[in-house]
Amino acid sequence: MNIPDQKLRADRLVFYARDVDQLDSELDGFLELSGAKCALLIDREGHLVTRRGEAAAEAIDSLSALTAGSFAATKLMAQLLGEDEFSTLSHQGARQSIQISLIGQRTLLAIVWDERTNLGLVRFYAQETSRRLEMVFEEIGRRPVDPNQAELSGDYSREAAAALDDLF
Repeated sequence: MNIPDQKLRADRLVFYARDVDQLDSELDGFLELSGAKCALLIDREGHLVTRRGEAAAEAIDSLSALTAGSFAATKLMAQLLGEDEFSTLSHQGARQSIQISLIGQRTLLAIVWDERTNLGLVRFYAQETSRRLEMVFEEIGRRPVDPNQAELSGDYSREAAAALDDLF
């Protein structure tokens, strides 16, 4: 598994504290307007970027991974119907529901809501929030790596693989 370090940088967005603050601000505004319970930003691999609201902390990693897996699984269903992929999925339960929306090409917005609101409000406010989040992610993706932040060493991939080999 020898992945060039430049490819690692291109494939993953780098978030700084100010980025997360900006994302959190967008999510806070969404939660206030929509009445939703929780909003999560998850990368397509299932890693949590940030969360706001009332999420169960002990299940957040599992929820993030399962959300990304659910979204990936429906891609084949979409292709059978002639679509590249679905941009939004909704799962409604008796007490809680979740909507998952694709933001750009790398990130998912998962919104959990209960009886305090409804799907119509969630969808209405999620559209604008998704557009605003996509603009934030585009800005982050265009930004050069901050020279004041730690750089990956020239052979980061090799060092990471060796560390994992030592661990296992």
